[in-house]
Amino acid sequence: MNFLNAAHLPNWLQLTLFIVDIIIRIIAICWLPYNRKPVVALGWLMAIFLVPYVGFIAFLFFGSSHLPKHRRARQRAMNEMIRNTIDYSDDLKAHPVLGQHIKLTEPARVAANLNYRLGALPLVGGNQFTLHKDNHQAMLEMAREIDKAESYVHFEFYITAYNGASEPLWDSIFAAAERGVEVRVLLDHIGSRKYPTFKQLCKRLNESSIKWYLMLPLKFWRGQWQRPDLRNHRKILVVDGRVAFSGSQNAIDASYDLKSNIKKGLLWKDLTFSVTGPVVDELNAVFISDWYSESKELPLSEINTSIPAVNDGQLAQIIPSGPGFETENNLRLINYLIYNAEHRIVICSPYFIPEETLLQALTTAALSNIDVTLIVCEKGDQFLPNMAQRSYYEQLMAAGVKIKQYPGPTVLHSKYMIVDDRYTFIGSSNMDPRSFALNLEVSTFIFDDGMVKELDAVSEEYYAESKNLSYDEWINRPNRVKIVENLCRLWSSLL
Repeated sequence: MNFLNAAHLPNWLQLTLFIVDIIIRIIAICWLPYNRKPVVALGWLMAIFLVPYVGFIAFLFFGSSHLPKHRRARQRAMNEMIRNTIDYSDDLKAHPVLGQHIKLTEPARVAANLNYRLGALPLVGGNQFTLHKDNHQAMLEMAREIDKAESYVHFEFYITAYNGASEPLWDSIFAAAERGVEVRVLLDHIGSRKYPTFKQLCKRLNESSIKWYLMLPLKFWRGQWQRPDLRNHRKILVVDGRVAFSGSQNAIDASYDLKSNIKKGLLWKDLTFSVTGPVVDELNAVFISDWYSESKELPLSEINTSIPAVNDGQLAQIIPSGPGFETENNLRLINYLIYNAEHRIVICSPYFIPEETLLQALTTAALSNIDVTLIVCEKGDQFLPNMAQRSYYEQLMAAGVKIKQYPGPTVLHSKYMIVDDRYTFIGSSNMDPRSFALNLEVSTFIFDDGMVKELDAVSEEYYAESKNLSYDEWINRPNRVKIVENLCRLWSSLL
């Protein structure tokens, strides 16, 4: 390195820096590959070898994909508590209720067992889902349900603000607290803090009777610390255990209240669902797990430990995932569903950066004459992820994957997957390494042909607006663009 040979540095300092540089490289080679995916380890090794001191310091801050041990211990404790209190059999064929469900296929049974083993929540019937395609209207629906609350309101969102379209929602939350409803609020610290009115919202929360916490806070002076980009990306609202909302939408105006977005005309388009039935208790269990992690408090009176398995309605199962778990729960389910597809796969994701196993699964499916369609943003709101995902299009299309680009300036933020005419997977999780390993996510596996038809209708609306990418046209894009995409791809495992 040039600065090591700078004439103005004393000989002893040059020697010291040279030795430290060698030690850093040796430690990195010996330490980094341990229990890491090779592509992630190589990404960090590249950073450390190119810029040893900066790369090593960055690794110390961002290298671990695990939450602190005490948080993982609380998650394990919650999982065990749920498993010990729910009557559920791994053999769904022998289940006294679900065993009689004529729609239950062998792949669905295996997927349900996989999800239960990883996330502790069972497949349950008796649910009724409603999709909400308009961000602002969805928040009005949430507000209406909160206005009916009698017992409790559980609110957990990655990003929120008190401004514009989100005001009616927050007004209902504050009003519920004022009339004596037990209101608990969780907000991601880093996710929400940069948006206008965040400080004012925190002030109002402090002045109210609402119990609230910042999720995964970064406050060094209070000893609150973990890898800064491990975030809680979940979106959950539960009212009285009667109705719940979840999906891709944050509780904020579709412009995200930023002047730069408004100037560019950026508007986020999301897909949220409301649901009644036993799966509401599962979403509530995820909220309670996060509340316990942040507050060390277990509101047992607000937990239904007897989640019924009902043999009617829509079959569904909640899949929590993220660095609080030892495995990548959402990725395992996605890959399983892809490998068991028989006819078609539809994936909608604003950030699509497939790690190796997902890329292999999708291209294998396409090469097997399964109809695979991706719906992605033409222009994402984040440069690095957007350019990185574009670098995969050529390989995907060469295998036969169809890619549809939803036009800007709209940011198509919906996140779902359809497999054949049987399964859907909808929630907060993108299809990228961050959502699989670094973000706490919540997704819903739904086994119902009616929901498939509803999501097909949503997809048709997106198709009508989207541009179909042509393989021949795409491979002839300018070389300067390919270079930028490839450079961003090098860092995709760390994004």
